[in-house]
Amino acid sequence: MSTWIVVLLRSVALFFLTLIVVRIMTKNYSVRITPFKIINYAVIAILVSLVSVNAISNWVFGIITLAVWILLPIGLDYIAMKSKFVYNLINGKETILVKDGKVMEENLTSLGFTGEDFLRELRSKNAFDLADVEFAVMESTGDMNVILKSDKKPITPHDLGIKTSPQTAPQTVILDGNIINESLSNLRLNQAWLNEKLENLGVSLDNVFIGQVDCSGELYVDVFDDSIEIPESSVKEMIYASLEKSQASLVTFSLETEDVKTRSIYLNDANRLKKIMEKLEPYLLR
Repeated sequence: MSTWIVVLLRSVALFFLTLIVVRIMTKNYSVRITPFKIINYAVIAILVSLVSVNAISNWVFGIITLAVWILLPIGLDYIAMKSKFVYNLINGKETILVKDGKVMEENLTSLGFTGEDFLRELRSKNAFDLADVEFAVMESTGDMNVILKSDKKPITPHDLGIKTSPQTAPQTVILDGNIINESLSNLRLNQAWLNEKLENLGVSLDNVFIGQVDCSGELYVDVFDDSIEIPESSVKEMIYASLEKSQASLVTFSLETEDVKTRSIYLNDANRLKKIMEKLEPYLLR
């Protein structure tokens, strides 16, 4: 068999083998690539290249060496799942940089961090004032996590006692002018509904770059032609305003009528509608 055919067949076989190996070795997306993994991938790439071009006289030795560099890291990753010691040995440990509002200078030095490096990492976490930081830790992945002091944390609706509606991920229903029927089916919607929404917005399907439907059923579109102004949807606000107007009308009717029984009916209905509005407010008003 000709040499070029042998090289071609080996290259194709090793290409698919490498594809499978990479998929297996990168299943854990939560762990960033460590220096050891970089070296491991580099050695695998070099061995694959050497075996492909027949640079290793005995290809069996090349395959054995390749198998060692593939199977050993996979085995170590499995052991690391069972042993904290092995996990820390391979991936490293987290390092506390700020504790109780005080900077741990020794830990910064052990990481090779300068003061400017430390402040830059804090700014990337929206912590621009060191006095606001209560706790900071450098994870083994290289990410820094920061906890602000309790009086410096942003106010949330929970802190104010405001109820909010549950939020789910939006579904992309249009991409590059093409309708994604699977996403519409997941939302229990159809193309007729989508076409009606686009018509109300005054845009055509072929001019839509991205279209998404949020958890409340509202359609957001981004068009290719940026000169087109897309009106914001105000359906929910209009519904709430109608309920508010109806509730005010019931109160007005109760004040205008002279019949005691009728006044009581109006007031009861007004109170019931007000309670309904309070329940719907998190869903209709953002």
